[in-house]
Amino acid sequence: MPAILSCDIAIVGGGLAGGLIALALARQRPELDVRIVEGSDRFGGNHLWSFFDSDIADADRWIVAPLVSYRWQGYDIAFPAHRRTLDSAYYSIESERLDARLRATLPARALMTGRKVLAAGPTAVVFADGDRLEAKGVIDARGPGDLALLDLGWQKFVGIEFELGAPHGLTRPIVMDATVEQIDGYRFVYTLPLSPTRVFIEDTYYSDTPDLGRSPHGSGGNADPIGERVRAYAAAHGWPTDAVIREESGVLPVTMGGDFAAYWQSGGNKVAKAGMRAGLFHPTTGYSLPDAVRLAARIARAPDISGAGLHDLTHDYARSTWQARGFYRMLDKMLFRAAEPEERYRILERFYRLDQRLVRRFYAGRSTMMDKARILTGKPPVPISRALRAIGVLPGGVKA
Repeated sequence: MPAILSCDIAIVGGGLAGGLIALALARQRPELDVRIVEGSDRFGGNHLWSFFDSDIADADRWIVAPLVSYRWQGYDIAFPAHRRTLDSAYYSIESERLDARLRATLPARALMTGRKVLAAGPTAVVFADGDRLEAKGVIDARGPGDLALLDLGWQKFVGIEFELGAPHGLTRPIVMDATVEQIDGYRFVYTLPLSPTRVFIEDTYYSDTPDLGRSPHGSGGNADPIGERVRAYAAAHGWPTDAVIREESGVLPVTMGGDFAAYWQSGGNKVAKAGMRAGLFHPTTGYSLPDAVRLAARIARAPDISGAGLHDLTHDYARSTWQARGFYRMLDKMLFRAAEPEERYRILERFYRLDQRLVRRFYAGRSTMMDKARILTGKPPVPISRALRAIGVLPGGVKA
């Protein structure tokens, strides 16, 4: 017979956002009975998440510190007409580390893996096998809502971790190498040196479509053109790729506009939400880690853990974050609609000539008014008339 279980807080979705909330609650509110529900047999999936030191407030650093797998002091960027080393600490978290930390921190009853969820409401979760989990409050962190309700471009990528036959010689990440051929929009390669002979290489595209262009093996032609470009990049640097350790791919939304209220509703009525489902990701990078940390800290301090209380907390935070980030959505319109795809790199090349403190605040989603003015002043790398049309100032443009 189906079972009825009970707890204080149920977190549906064991990815980054859900995992951070569970860990924050375990530390700050150990008296609560927390359950984290995941459809697969492990938490975190197959991911490598990275962030800049300035992305995380000092007061919230305790949430991510135990998860960090790698740290570097500084990172490089490279464009056809500009190269630079920025002096900001950079960190990466492996999904295996998140899974291990959850299992070491939470009691066994809290870790509900391999459970397919049919529905999640404000105070209950219904499983495919008929079981029901009743909670004072439910947080849905299962991934995005209806992205068709947003005006989007896409950041898509394929990353491969290699064990090399010889040392690569890198001492810090190359966060953007845009000296590569510009294909399918703005293209750059991202490289992380994980050990003297282990390297993660990711080929990334700011594209008009979410299609990765990967066809099944045996279907004829090149089944994985992006993966082949990753290998070609390694070969061009003289790195013998003896073995593949892991591979990941993904598509992240780059937001130019949309209806936040409708997007929130698409993820469930009156249900608290986190991560991509709450619309909590940087409009330009698509990255969700900084927002996930901030929301986890808020939930861990919440006096009201009822379904209604958690809904209001997560909704109000997500809505205020959306409203505060209109500037980034405007820049995204300029990137995607004012620049020809093969010329988009010029916008980023100009951006990376600016003060590195401005760059840090940009990635953290905390640009000041002076930062915004500095980004927009000077000769733009795109035709001014097209830029104005892209942001809806001149006729023929899109609505803001």
